[in-house]
Amino acid sequence: MNTSSHYKLKHFIPWTRRKIYKMFLLSIVPTTLYYFFDFKWLAIPWVPVALLGTAAAFISGFRNTQTYSRTWEARQIYGAIINSSRAFGIMIRDFIRDADSAKEAELHKELFYRHFSWLTALRFQLRETKSWENVKTKSYNREYLKYYKVLEWESSLEDELEPFLNEEEIKYILTVNNKSTQILAMQSEQLKELNKGGFVTDYYYAVIENQLKDLYDQQGRCERIKNFPYPRQFSSINLYFTNVLCLLMPLGFIGEFSKLTEKFGENIIWLTIPFSIIIGWVFLVLDQIGESTENPFEGSANDIPITQISRNIEIDLREMLGEKDLPKPITATNNIIM
Repeated sequence: MNTSSHYKLKHFIPWTRRKIYKMFLLSIVPTTLYYFFDFKWLAIPWVPVALLGTAAAFISGFRNTQTYSRTWEARQIYGAIINSSRAFGIMIRDFIRDADSAKEAELHKELFYRHFSWLTALRFQLRETKSWENVKTKSYNREYLKYYKVLEWESSLEDELEPFLNEEEIKYILTVNNKSTQILAMQSEQLKELNKGGFVTDYYYAVIENQLKDLYDQQGRCERIKNFPYPRQFSSINLYFTNVLCLLMPLGFIGEFSKLTEKFGENIIWLTIPFSIIIGWVFLVLDQIGESTENPFEGSANDIPITQISRNIEIDLREMLGEKDLPKPITATNNIIM
């Protein structure tokens, strides 16, 4: 997530420079052919270009609206995880009791730390790369990775789980397919044993189990966004419309500027190049922005900051335990928080 007021041009222009190169090539070739080789047939009426531009603008606007909705839904889900985690912490602290205060504190800590492991496993799961994601496959996204770091790609899940789970639990979790699901199952198993042992009443046990269900619900919503891409048919038609528009746009400008040659001279045809670059760049960048927004967990600079959110939850719950040695909050690097 970018925390500045806007992207700086020194970052935005390099990120989109290939679109500028593309429009320069698409415009200079027909303009050169028209001017030096008398390929007059390259000049086409502006009306079909305008009609195609309208369709491309509509499709781009629709895509960007829908991809933003995916990102906003992802942020709402993690907002719900924050609230559910705090409620879960309060319930564990106040509902699970024992006459031995030291044993009670140890039980609380074990359940809290296992929740931290769930947050950790979930964020690692969401940062896994899917075939339709773009952050590692597109060169301009790979270049932009130099401005920030994705913690989940620079450390292992095993190392991150070590402070929260014992060796046997870690060994088990690393063998299962859906690690975050099984961590919540482990929480439920321990709560069942605590209920049998009289550490938590039947009513409170049911309330805490319902809170685990809510965490499962939020996890499932994250998995739905992660595992179901923005529909490829809409993504494809946006790509095709935009590229056909950029191909025809210089021909339409040649047609329009050719009408002005008698008044301003033949050299006015060369205005085709800057006009095509500017307008084509706008359409191509709209497509690139939609692409960078459609997968809110993939590890791009526009992602939901799930690492930071998980750390903030951990700090909140550690304070509930009365701990003083708290981990440091995740801060922005080049105005980007992951």
